[in-house]
Amino acid sequence: MNIISRRSLSLILLSLVIIGVIALIAIKGPLAPVNVKTVQLKQDDLKPSLFGVGTVEARRSYIIGPTRTGKLQQLLVDHGDKVTAGQLLGQMDPVDLTDRLQSAQLNIEKYEHLVEAAQARLDETKNRYAQAKREDIRYRELVKKKQISHEAAEAKATDAITANDQVHAAEADLEGTRHDLQRLQSDLKALQAQIDDLKLISPVAGIVSSREAEPGSLIVSGTPILRIIDNSTLWVRVRIEQRGSAELETDLPAEIFLRSRPETPLTGEVARMELIADNLTEERWVDVAFAQIPEGVAIGTLANVNIHLPVVQQAKWLPAATLQNHERESGVWVVRDNRAHFVVVKTGTRTLDGKIQILSGVMADDIVVSYTKKPLNEGQRLKVINHD
Repeated sequence: MNIISRRSLSLILLSLVIIGVIALIAIKGPLAPVNVKTVQLKQDDLKPSLFGVGTVEARRSYIIGPTRTGKLQQLLVDHGDKVTAGQLLGQMDPVDLTDRLQSAQLNIEKYEHLVEAAQARLDETKNRYAQAKREDIRYRELVKKKQISHEAAEAKATDAITANDQVHAAEADLEGTRHDLQRLQSDLKALQAQIDDLKLISPVAGIVSSREAEPGSLIVSGTPILRIIDNSTLWVRVRIEQRGSAELETDLPAEIFLRSRPETPLTGEVARMELIADNLTEERWVDVAFAQIPEGVAIGTLANVNIHLPVVQQAKWLPAATLQNHERESGVWVVRDNRAHFVVVKTGTRTLDGKIQILSGVMADDIVVSYTKKPLNEGQRLKVINHD
């Protein structure tokens, strides 16, 4: 009897242990339901934004350098100096151009005198021709009256013809001298243009951003000597993620946070969107202009930029954390009869505070999983521990 009682007691204890193990597996083990937090679809106005990081740059920058190889004679400005449009910044060595210019000026003066002399000769030959013409006419009348011989009249006619030829020769000489004078004047203008071209002139009002050569250096044609930026055209060149950039357009408002003064947000707007995107980083360049350019901002300063997209009125949304990828599809996990079911959704705009617009796939009364410690599977048992 004692043996039977001991066996029964052992069986009872073993059964209790097995039941306890099974219960433990069902409650805490692999078969236990997964604890999840859930949310439901909400409806509200969404204020989407795009975030990007960029640098302060100048929209207009200019490279100042010589158009021909030579030695830098002088440089009148330095890095950081403010310049005005048309200001002389420096000059290349003219070598012998000034001497050639002086020689050309002297030649012009000489030919101006030659023109005056040729004009005087022309006037003289015209007077001689007029006198010879009058004598020719008078002698012709005297021949008709038989007061002089035909030979004398013919001599006067020959003198008139000769005087006329001298007039033509003087006119040609004057015209040739004038052409020579015009050629010398053109040469003088060309020399003056070459000398003027040696001057380094600022094309705009701005700031010298770099000085890359010193006086006495040999500068090859096209080599930069100075770089000038138009500080009235400063903006931020921002890299924006391509996803969502389709809604970008010019004049959208933006907030700019310079790394040098992160506590002070600056207002701006989208000024330009570049058409070429980066296929490696999947980003796109966007240029954001300052509403008012801050004083003392340095070129190259890093900046965080928020671009505010148009408000989406009364949009249905879920937290972005609810969106999951399952079997190469994007959707959310919903709780139905305490089990997990994956629902494919179509999404719209996103906000920087973690809201995502739901266009289709989720109903208003669906309970959507917002947090779980491990990945879910279709039909897996769930236990809702917090329902918002």
